[in-house]
Amino acid sequence: MKAFVVDRYGRKSGIRAADMPVPEPREDDVLIQIHAAGVNPLDAKIRDGEFKLILPYRLPLILGNDVAGVVVRVGSRVQQFKPGDEVYARPHKDRIGTFAEFIALREDAVALKPKTLTMEEAASIPLVGLTAWQALIEKGQLKKGQKVLIHAGSGGVGTFAIQLAKHVGATVATTASAGNAEWLKQLGADIVIDYRKDDFAAVLKDFDVVLDTQGGKTLERSLQVLKPGGRLIGIAGPPDPDFAKEIGAAWFLKTAMRFLSYRVRKAAKRHDVTYSFLFMRADGSQLAQIAALIDAGVIKPVIDRVFPFASTQEALAYVETGRVKGKAVVKIR
Repeated sequence: MKAFVVDRYGRKSGIRAADMPVPEPREDDVLIQIHAAGVNPLDAKIRDGEFKLILPYRLPLILGNDVAGVVVRVGSRVQQFKPGDEVYARPHKDRIGTFAEFIALREDAVALKPKTLTMEEAASIPLVGLTAWQALIEKGQLKKGQKVLIHAGSGGVGTFAIQLAKHVGATVATTASAGNAEWLKQLGADIVIDYRKDDFAAVLKDFDVVLDTQGGKTLERSLQVLKPGGRLIGIAGPPDPDFAKEIGAAWFLKTAMRFLSYRVRKAAKRHDVTYSFLFMRADGSQLAQIAALIDAGVIKPVIDRVFPFASTQEALAYVETGRVKGKAVVKIR
């Protein structure tokens, strides 16, 4: 099968088209013929080797973390799916590889594709949908009447999270460029702060939850907008000790993560709020709930551009500009 692979870590090495063997499904796997794959900043970070300590992949590695396609074979223990089912998924972190014609995934990572979406639209959802769900619903425990700040509202996670938070019944603030303000209000944002001109930490206060996609100074300043007992959830890092425990990290990694997140955790304690790092996990049952919301018209996918499979490298470069509105997708079939 045709695929796009990383031979060695580093931006300069890039990715290349290659012929790879079609994966052999295990007994609890489904083999999916891929129709479309979402492209994410995570793909570039994996290519550059940013996660090689916590995700020790074997090279050459097929990149790609979002998939929509059709089941062609199922393992002997699979019960939920059959050949011909249209599905979508975010692979488990150790089984990525959606920039390819086929992928074998564990059944528990997969869900039936939203009926109202095309394959390209469905492929744009899993990674950002699960990230928003696990940040706001699971970790943030966001409820009706609460206030949430979602950074970088026009990105893939942001556009999904705004719609999800609005559905929950929260007041939604977001940061974005002034040119995207009206559009983000149509998606459900109540307050849009122009990050080029205004300081969000000076404008907002008494928020219950912040979803930070930026890290660094933005993460630290986000502590100031939370009320006592508020929750700051970061997806750009730094990783914290709870995450180290979650992935069963070796002692030296646990120590490193404790050290890396010490400053923000200490500052959070001072503000009487909590900080937690989220590295989204695959979850087919959550994707099924997301599909129901999409089919009910509650959440709409936001796609900036669809690239042909041959232009996967170009799609990744486009995502790296940081100017994508919603998602970029590769059409494979």
